[in-house]
Amino acid sequence: MVTGVKAAILAALTLDGFLCALGAVLFLPAYLGSTPFPVSGLLAGAVNVLLVRVAYSVSHNGGRAALPLGGFALGLLLAMLGGPGGDVLVLADWRLLVLLAGGLLPPVVQLFALRFRRLTALGAR
Repeated sequence: MVTGVKAAILAALTLDGFLCALGAVLFLPAYLGSTPFPVSGLLAGAVNVLLVRVAYSVSHNGGRAALPLGGFALGLLLAMLGGPGGDVLVLADWRLLVLLAGGLLPPVVQLFALRFRRLTALGAR
């Protein structure tokens, strides 16, 4: 059971995941010269890996360590819905796929690796 300070840390990490998604969406249409350069998708993946590692070190639970990814996914979902005037933050093109793959796949692989490491450590006892 996670209580007190650890619960507050997990809540802050979940909020950080949400803010990471919003920042990644805002920098998604960046250009390098005249070429689209969606580096925010890769940076979001690196930030999410760090958030997952910190959440796992606090909770030692794979489900709770995935909370920052839930915040990230919620932020992306809200950005894809659009505003009241019909404006959309996320365009439906290849840059969205870069953001989804770069922002979600590395931390999911990290979660699997952490879980596998814990299971093999338990099996070695």
